Amino acid sequence: MVKWKDVSTSKHLLKLFDGSRLIKSYPIGVGKILTPTPGGTYKIINKQKNPGGPFGVLWIGLSKPHYGIHGTNNPSSIGKKVSHGCIRMYNSDVLDLSSRVPIGTEVYIHK
Repeated sequence: MVKWKDVSTSKHLLKLFDGSRLIKSYPIGVGKILTPTPGGTYKIINKQKNPGGPFGVLWIGLSKPHYGIHGTNNPSSIGKKVSHGCIRMYNSDVLDLSSRVPIGTEVYIHK
């Protein structure tokens, strides 16, 4: 089956599926009210280790320009609406997720 990700901005949860089977859930931080995480269906287009700045240990770029899933150097931000629209994860979680999903994986973002 095809792996895909379901991102709920209201539940602060990213779920990884293999077809209809849930593989794993991860807590996330999402965009602020003024800079919300954009809803829609996107694809993973790249991965970059140690991107620098506030992006933690890994950046996973989405097909929506300037948006991605990334680690954080501020773990207390997970579970909150604090980003400029990106999806934040604990560094250990974003590394685990990246090892499970290839470039081209669909990411469905909704409330």
